[in-house]
Amino acid sequence: MSASATHTVYEQLRASLLAGLYQPEERLKISELGSAFSVSTGAIREALARLTAEGLVIAMPQRGFRVAPVSVDDLRDLTDMRIEIETKCLRRAIANGDLAWETSVVAAHHRMAATPIAAADGSFSPPWSVAHDNFHAALAQACGSAWMMRVRALLFAHNERYLDLARKADGGHRDVAREHRELLEAALARDADSAAALMTAHLCRTRDTIEAALLATAAMSGPR
Repeated sequence: MSASATHTVYEQLRASLLAGLYQPEERLKISELGSAFSVSTGAIREALARLTAEGLVIAMPQRGFRVAPVSVDDLRDLTDMRIEIETKCLRRAIANGDLAWETSVVAAHHRMAATPIAAADGSFSPPWSVAHDNFHAALAQACGSAWMMRVRALLFAHNERYLDLARKADGGHRDVAREHRELLEAALARDADSAAALMTAHLCRTRDTIEAALLATAAMSGPR
């Protein structure tokens, strides 16, 4: 078993989890994953161990692994932490960022704006999701703290598990393009207070939409 094989499986499985290809709390059977990825069960176990450390997978003693659950409480907690970190990173980036930072933010926004947002099934298209991730990372990049960027990236990844619910729940009627454009303009204008307020509102809108979808799903699947 090579380290490169384990890393490749980890990256592919992580991407599948974030894209929602595995359902929350779904059992992850090592033998089936080994066949699907054409690697040894040892590589699968190591990849799942890394994903467990990130909180994307839950290890069950003597019972294997399952996908981490989603919940309204987790979503609220996650959003609160994202607001704390994203706004702090953004304020520091606006204070520290140079011309290279401005250029990277503009380029990331242009790429995102030029990428179709919706996939055929109404969810976010994978290319747009990547461009969206890159735009938010570019905004924070000049914060000057490697640890803050690591924490920000982990929180953003966990939010990806919820994000398709937002798209499917609002039917694409939310003007996400305007929200991102306003964030860009405030950052370039070096208006830290406005940028932080816009980021907070942006994240709260996403939380509220997803929360409504989770509650609606719970109501439909509850006792009849």
